[in-house]
Amino acid sequence: MDTLLQGAAERLRAAGVPTPRLDAECLLAAALGCNRAALYGRREVVPAEAASRFAALLGRRAAREPIAYLTGIREFWSLPLKVTPAVLVPRPETETLVEAVLDCLRASASGPLTVADVGTGSGAIAIALAVELREARGFAVDVSPGALAVAAENARRFRVDRRVTFLQGDWTAPLFAAGLAGQLDALVANPPYIPTAELAALDPEIVRFEPRLALDGGPDGLAFHRELAATAPRLLRPGGWLALEVGAGQAEAVRALLAAAPGLAVHPGVRDLAHRDRVCLVRRPEAAG
Repeated sequence: MDTLLQGAAERLRAAGVPTPRLDAECLLAAALGCNRAALYGRREVVPAEAASRFAALLGRRAAREPIAYLTGIREFWSLPLKVTPAVLVPRPETETLVEAVLDCLRASASGPLTVADVGTGSGAIAIALAVELREARGFAVDVSPGALAVAAENARRFRVDRRVTFLQGDWTAPLFAAGLAGQLDALVANPPYIPTAELAALDPEIVRFEPRLALDGGPDGLAFHRELAATAPRLLRPGGWLALEVGAGQAEAVRALLAAAPGLAVHPGVRDLAHRDRVCLVRRPEAAG
């Protein structure tokens, strides 16, 4: 077993994979239908069928296909979400966005909550919020039918499908069509934020395999932040929050465009565990009186 893993790790290392041993273990566990912990102390010979599956997975990983697509699972907010090439692989830093929204809502909201996640992808944000906010009503929007199918399956898996409605369409348009103008306690998004010219320089796992639609943020990476800043004031109820994830070095520019949007008050942002500005927050002021 260890010899098999060592050889696999060496192959992945030669292919430039940054975590070769870990990935080899994950792929062997997937081929065997067990978790990584079950590999330790295992003495049995790997069955031929599992060895064949492992070899195929190893070849795909050596070609730099993301391991989440190979195993079909990515953990987010301690939830093992299904992922496919139809969706962006959820990142740990996006948990900062979920945490920020929860903090805002728990500190300021009362009564039943209505929350929308725009560009939902795998449904990671919408589902994490629904798991934590048991009385909330959620809406999750994506332009991709394939992404919505994955998100809906994840919602069923974690038994929040009765409280999360999935809408297909371009950004906030489906929310207006659903009659949600002035109804949202929170509008949340991890929009595409990579400048178009920088996409080609991304890691092979990203540029070759993840959906470009979920990555390309236009010439300066902020095209969709502008879209959300423009429409949020009409979707949020008084006291409602807009929370946006931003890329490295973008927070100041995003705060400036949010500050210029009528009807929104900028609040302090939130940093991720790497101490990078990760979340920009604005709020529609409470109604007077």
